[in-house]
Amino acid sequence: MALFDRNQRQRSSLCSTATVVVFVALCLVGLWMMSSPENIPAFANVKKSADVGKEEDSSIDATNNVKQDSANVVAETAAAEDESTAKLAGDTKGDGEKTAFKDQTFDDENGRTEGGALVKPDSGDEAATDVKETGSLEQAAIEGKDTTEQTPTDTKETIFLDKTSEETAATDATETGGGMARNKQTFDDENGKLDGVNLVKDVDNKTLSEESAKQLAEETTTTISTKDAIVAAAAAVIPIDTATTTTISEDKLPDNGEQVQEEPKQQQPLEALPNGQADLLTERAAQNGSFTTQAAESIKEKKKRAEKKNKKGKNKKAAADGSESFGWKLCNSSAGADYIPCLDNEAAIKKLKTNKHYEHRERHCPADPPTCLVSSPEGYREPIRWPHSRDKIWYYNVPHTKLAAYKGHQNWVKVSGEHLTFPGGGTQFKHGALHYIDLIQSSFPEVAWGRRSRVVLDVGCGVASFGGYLFDHDVLTMSLAPKDEHEAQVQFALERGIPAISAVMGTRRLPFPSNVFDVVHCARCRVPWHIEGGMLLLELNRLLRPGGFFVWSATPVYQKLPEDVEIWAEMVKLTKAMCWEMVSKTKDTVDQVGLVIFQKPADNACYKRRQQKEPPLCEPSDDPNAAWNITLRACMHRVPTDPAARGWQWPEQWPERVEKAPYWLNSSQVGVYGKPAPDDFVADYEHWRKVVRSSYLAGMGIDWKTVRNVMDMRAIYGGFAAALRDMSVWVMNVVTINSPDTLPLIYERGLFGIYHDWCESFSTYPRSYDLLHADHLFSKLKSRCKVLPVVVEMDRMLRPNGKLIVRDDRETVDEIQGVVRSLRWEVRMTVSNNREAMLCARKTTWRPTQVEAR
Repeated sequence: MALFDRNQRQRSSLCSTATVVVFVALCLVGLWMMSSPENIPAFANVKKSADVGKEEDSSIDATNNVKQDSANVVAETAAAEDESTAKLAGDTKGDGEKTAFKDQTFDDENGRTEGGALVKPDSGDEAATDVKETGSLEQAAIEGKDTTEQTPTDTKETIFLDKTSEETAATDATETGGGMARNKQTFDDENGKLDGVNLVKDVDNKTLSEESAKQLAEETTTTISTKDAIVAAAAAVIPIDTATTTTISEDKLPDNGEQVQEEPKQQQPLEALPNGQADLLTERAAQNGSFTTQAAESIKEKKKRAEKKNKKGKNKKAAADGSESFGWKLCNSSAGADYIPCLDNEAAIKKLKTNKHYEHRERHCPADPPTCLVSSPEGYREPIRWPHSRDKIWYYNVPHTKLAAYKGHQNWVKVSGEHLTFPGGGTQFKHGALHYIDLIQSSFPEVAWGRRSRVVLDVGCGVASFGGYLFDHDVLTMSLAPKDEHEAQVQFALERGIPAISAVMGTRRLPFPSNVFDVVHCARCRVPWHIEGGMLLLELNRLLRPGGFFVWSATPVYQKLPEDVEIWAEMVKLTKAMCWEMVSKTKDTVDQVGLVIFQKPADNACYKRRQQKEPPLCEPSDDPNAAWNITLRACMHRVPTDPAARGWQWPEQWPERVEKAPYWLNSSQVGVYGKPAPDDFVADYEHWRKVVRSSYLAGMGIDWKTVRNVMDMRAIYGGFAAALRDMSVWVMNVVTINSPDTLPLIYERGLFGIYHDWCESFSTYPRSYDLLHADHLFSKLKSRCKVLPVVVEMDRMLRPNGKLIVRDDRETVDEIQGVVRSLRWEVRMTVSNNREAMLCARKTTWRPTQVEAR
């Protein structure tokens, strides 16, 4: 505009000579044209200032294409580029126009980009146009083509980083003549910076429309509407021949810029603007290193047992992965909205010969994992946030009242209008869990909640009030109980934001390594510890850390009824034979109950002195860490005697133990990622600290106030969970049976987790978790089972509006993205870097209407 103003002033000042100048100029031009006709310029074409490179990106799947309107900045063909350039040449003039290229960097951990250029994804070849600005920042509109049908809920922001070489260039176009300078592109994941890129803020976990975004712009200077973000991002750079591409796109946006919604709108808080995008971890030549796998340990143990019985083992047949057609239907199960496939397999349960050892409560997974979706209870609402959820939850989220009628007098749970309330009581602590927890501490101070005792196993947890209030002492509790023994007790716990799993002490080992729990607790847990040679108590002995405590509060401890007296005598005899020392026995005058604390020996001296050889010591070949589908044995494992072995000494006190590599990791061991094990441990922790701080907390657009229950579906060292330890969340670390067996290390640092095979369903209720994190999980599973059932299982476990973060190879992430889109999830962000990619998606409230046939 300044140029036009200057011309106007010049015309005003030189009006007296204008006619003469024009006449002379026309004459000279005419003479020149007549003498040299071949020199006539082609005014409609202008040579480009730089060649525009094109790169085919196989990672951008057809499912990631978006509808484009007149503001699209990606050319469909090279001819369109030339035409656009010609139009721009006619509109943009001035000797001061030029294009400057500035280097950018991309670092896997620090999130820097090299040659980052913002483009809009297109279904055909990716073409970049040389866009120049006029004084009014007008842009050329190049029509794109969309070949993919999108779901109505797919309005999102998406960022792609595609890196195929280390040396790339970025563009920073400036227009000196017009006085307009394009924003410099800076991407620093470690520091959470993304300058020069305008992203869209989310309200109610959904993208704002133009009108709403304008209202927010007064409060947040970095917030603009979806359409404006694309236009501004396209104007900010001129793509050149680069190897790294960053894409911000809108998906399924109507011409008026408003978002299409199918799901009911729920009131939710404003989520943070993604200032910096997620760091992308390249799988660092992951090997098992010096670690075995749980599958290897368990298979080896089973093989040894089978050889002794002259039985031939059978190998599992790996399921081949293949494309599936998505015809989503609701599961047709009598469990309805509470369906857990491996615990509600009615056909398998009916075939059981006996239920004597609670076989019907153990896992019986279907041969073919289900691909149906679990319905939500009618009237389901966004869960109440922690810590208020510890005291009350919405009734319609877990619409069960039998437990309130059965246990209400013991202050387990009560019905109060729209809520189920939890006074904090239990069978053995009617006046509240806090008083009971203090009673344990006062009866034996060496328990030292939150310092020496950090990780606890609560057997027969009820609604998990014991574990819920141990959070006040900085103690992490794995609560477990069988499904339906008390209606929905574990589901109540999870809805309250308390860790819990559905499991039973039956005929198999619990899915935990040996010597990992600091304390095991049982308050009227209804487990017959004393029968069958003490087999179930011996399983606790396997799990309990040498020198750890077993806290038992039950009627045999303090009542004198004939049955109680008999059970107490049997327990005293059994624990003495196991070399457990009774360090405390007390009775509470408030709750009128008693409890006893036993301590497991820290060495083998007592075992050697035993005159009675029952229960026997396990054979040295019996691996105590083998825990996946291993039947129980009535024997005791020896305490480690090697000073360099795990279990020989107590871990560091909390919280020091979370950051320090365990004493039993040494430099001669090779870590999972190839470094010496202690260095690998430290590097992994530092990596996840950076990712969480700079990306997950600041750059994902996730409102972490709504996140409480988190699962790391493929934990290695537990670094992700450790990086979140200062937040009001808890993380279930899952170590897959075919991954390096690092679960003991996770427990050693004061965290907890479980073994699992993701080719099967997880033992939890539907709608249990707020966030699922899967780091290179699916690419490792593909050789063993199909991806589709695993995504369906994630849909089952995740709460409506819950978030999913997937980090994997590009092909796998594209596959996952296609499935979650078909589930009507909102794909909020995708990032790719060379062969690696990341996806962040939000589950919606959508459910199909059809029900599968039985």
